Amino acid sequence: MSVRLVGLVPDDAGDWLNPALDVYVEAMGYPRGTQTHRSPLWRDHMRRPGWTAVGAYRSPDDATGGTAGGGSLVGIAYGYTGAGDQWWHQQLCAGLRHGGYTREQIDEITRDYFELTELHVHPRLQGHRIGEALLARLLEGRSESSVLLSTPEVPADDNRAWRLYRRVGFADLLRHFSFAGDPRPFAVLGRRLPMGPHDDQQ
Repeated sequence: MSVRLVGLVPDDAGDWLNPALDVYVEAMGYPRGTQTHRSPLWRDHMRRPGWTAVGAYRSPDDATGGTAGGGSLVGIAYGYTGAGDQWWHQQLCAGLRHGGYTREQIDEITRDYFELTELHVHPRLQGHRIGEALLARLLEGRSESSVLLSTPEVPADDNRAWRLYRRVGFADLLRHFSFAGDPRPFAVLGRRLPMGPHDDQQ
């Protein structure tokens, strides 16, 4: 299977945003229609400092998403530089305080990081290391000193997302943390940047 990685830009969001949201909904198992509510948030994220996105495209005869340059979008990853005026940053700091981190430790963790906001591959294309390739491309050349993310807790950390994050060196910062407005338990993971040339092969 041949997959191309393509840098995505806000000016072309009319072409890639809806297919990317479709991948997000399928990968997360959310009900149809979730795209309508998430689209304004994703567009708002595009205006944040350091925003970067990568799409994974495969051959035109694939029916899993929209097309760009003759291929169907089957994976999406994006993120941006974390900052104190962002909701996720504020939630993170509150969770770290509750988790017993000192002010100095929190300042160090949140001083200079890239927030990996979304990383999704269509369920029919999972298991082909597309997510790994998206992550490596997204983090390539980042100037921040670390990357942080949140992901839903699963029993024994046993799903493809967790196995990917462990394989490339993400470590626990918080476990079983609930963001405001969402009762599900999440983990917050992080690792230093840059990723070495073999970090995605561990």
